[in-house]
Parts: sequence; structure tokens; C-alpha cells
Amino acid sequence: MSANTSEDERLESLGILRLRAENPGPLTMSGTNSWVVGHNPAWVVDPGPELAAHLERLTTALEQRGGLGGIALTHDHIDHSEAVAALRERFPAPLAAGRGGADVELTDGVRFGPFEALYTPGHAPDHFALIAGRACFAGDAILGEGSVFVAPDPGALAGYLNGLRRLQERHLDVLCPGHGPPIWTPRERIGEYIEHRLDRERRLLAAIAEGRRGEQALLDAAWSDVPEQLRPLAAITLAAHLDKLAEEGRLPVPFVR
Repeated sequence: MSANTSEDERLESLGILRLRAENPGPLTMSGTNSWVVGHNPAWVVDPGPELAAHLERLTTALEQRGGLGGIALTHDHIDHSEAVAALRERFPAPLAAGRGGADVELTDGVRFGPFEALYTPGHAPDHFALIAGRACFAGDAILGEGSVFVAPDPGALAGYLNGLRRLQERHLDVLCPGHGPPIWTPRERIGEYIEHRLDRERRLLAAIAEGRRGEQALLDAAWSDVPEQLRPLAAITLAAHLDKLAEEGRLPVPFVR
């Protein structure tokens, strides 16, 4: 690709179209991405929120690309999944997802249309990255802007790091995230995400070794760079880190959170 090639053209050379919903906010950042993949038929990753303008853009794209072969969800958070029913009313097609009674239940290694599912828990227990050729539709496992919060489900953070390492081993050309622009240096960005989590862990362990206890004190020590409005999300991720350390037997005994 030449330096003058636009990002949309670069994606289109891979058969990919990015449609960003107009739902910006603290959790959705610049908005939720829906991805249209291939032609005759096309496939949709994460239809996004049920906004009339967004649905119209999806409809137009699918009509231009020869119809809808199927819908795949990286996870079922509402900003990624709300438009599923409305889109299927317009284009009856199978749905693949990690839970919720989909036509195809995603598990690690399952194939659906052009996609291979790779389990990437952490942000949600039903989260999957979807790989098509050398493109990965990463959902909220890896973002084009900012970082993700990890929910404190059993094994969530360890599973998240394992999923990232497995993705890093794949020969990918682009990461297509749930929020933010495409990432054309996949291996490097995944490495940054892994190191970011490990750095938080090191800072948290140092704070605990200093005798700090309680949510706010630990956030002050290990998440001091997080804006005040995002501290509730940081607290969720803090809980996931503490769960991982407890699972690994790396917390002092006794340890009162």
C-alpha cells in the first residue's frame, strides 16, 4: 500500500468495511465499531447499538455487498449487540455468539462463515476474537484507543492474558477493534496490552507489600493515572487483578481487601 492510501481503502483491499455508530461516551469512546466482511454474501461482526442511522448504513452496505451471510458477536454487551434483532428482521441470517441461545454457539476454535473463534475472556466471560484470514476482529479485548476493563469473573484476568498471548502468536495484518481505529501493528499492540496489565500487577503488588489496603488506597497506588470519572471501571479491574493474585497464591495471608 502507498503512503497515500486511505485507511478505508486499506481495509477494503481486505474486503472489510468499518461502520462506527454515533454512540460516543466514557465506555464506548468515539463509538462502537460494526464490521462488514466480504461480499456475496457479507458477514457482520457486532451490529452495534440500535440506532436508526447506524442500521440504515448497515443495510445499505449489505445490499451493496450481496446480502448477509451471518452475524457474529465478539460479546453480548449492549453497545455491540442491541441491533441484532432489527438487522435480522431485514436480513434473516444465522447468529453466532458465546451465549444467549444463538444459532451457533461460539467455543474456542469454532468456525462460522469466514471466522475462527479464539476465546478471549476478561472483558466479558463470553468474549471471543474472530479471525478471518489475517484480520482479527478483536471486540473489546484490544481497542484502537485507550485500554479495556477486565471484569472479576473466575479466572478472568489469567484467561485474558492467555488469550492475548495466543493472538500474538497468530500472523495477523490488522486488528479491527470494537472501539477506535484499526491497528496495523497487531503484534506490537498486543505486546503493549500484555505489558500494561503486568505493569499494573507489579504496581499493585508493590503497594500491597508497603501495607496499603482498601480499594481507594490501592487505586491511588496502581491506577493513579486514571481520570476520576473512570475510577469505578478501574475498581472493577482492580478486583480482577486481586482475584488473579489470590488464585496464584501471591497475596499475603490473611489479606483483607
